[in-house]
Amino acid sequence: MAEENIPAGEKEEVEDVEKVIVKEVKERKTGEKEEVEDVEKVIVKEVKERKTFDKESWNPKTIIGKKVKSGEIAELDEIIDNGLKIFEPEIVDILLSNIETDLLLIGQSKGKFGGGQRRVFKQTQKKTQEGNKPKFATFAVVGNKDGYVGIGYGKSRETVPAREKAIRSAKLNMIKIMRGCGSWQCGCKEPHTIPFGVQGKCGSVTIKLMPAPKGTGLCVESECRKILGMAGIKDVWSETRGQTGSKTNLVHACVDALKELVKMKVPQRCYKELGITEGKIKKIAADDAENE
Repeated sequence: MAEENIPAGEKEEVEDVEKVIVKEVKERKTGEKEEVEDVEKVIVKEVKERKTFDKESWNPKTIIGKKVKSGEIAELDEIIDNGLKIFEPEIVDILLSNIETDLLLIGQSKGKFGGGQRRVFKQTQKKTQEGNKPKFATFAVVGNKDGYVGIGYGKSRETVPAREKAIRSAKLNMIKIMRGCGSWQCGCKEPHTIPFGVQGKCGSVTIKLMPAPKGTGLCVESECRKILGMAGIKDVWSETRGQTGSKTNLVHACVDALKELVKMKVPQRCYKELGITEGKIKKIAADDAENE
């Protein structure tokens, strides 16, 4: 009844004002979204284009760090194979000169306009009497695309400290993976895929990685593709189950599957049949030369 009593002219004015307000909100949301995307692009670009590490200015504090700087330890295998713990990320910077870094898209943008798109940082808030206290979390992946990879998780009240924490954690948790040609459809004896199927689990998420013939590519979820690419795996098939929308659990499950490659005991005769190598591919050429 109230709307019927409003004159036609005033009703049109109200509708025009509402349209203007909605348009301003959309433009503001679009502007905020573009600003967030620009900031994230700059952060990812800075991560990928990190400057080379200066060995001379580094002052190591651990025994392993001092041995690395003096040249007593020249390979990362000497640390990993002996079960030693890395406490300084500079050790990885020296031993792996061609290391690369990237951030995983584990977050999700909020809002009515443009919400749901993947973001580098996952934002959470804590409700307090003083107000909301936001925190940002991210995953970083570090590797040389030749048998070594590391995953790190960082969380902070600001984006830059969270990114640095994640990169530092990734370098401290480097692992060496096993590669080969375990696909019965290929048999090329080159380390382009994994030698056997492995499975990893975290929460409700289960991921199974299977050997694939040469040229297949990485048939796996996009964030897991970044991890496998950093590890030097070129071809793989995968199968996932559970709540795979939870990217954090999916990443942990993928890393758990890669760790199973090293835990498995393989007979020595299978190394030559499947072209298995641990770490760098150059190791195969050296072993073949010694056998000859």
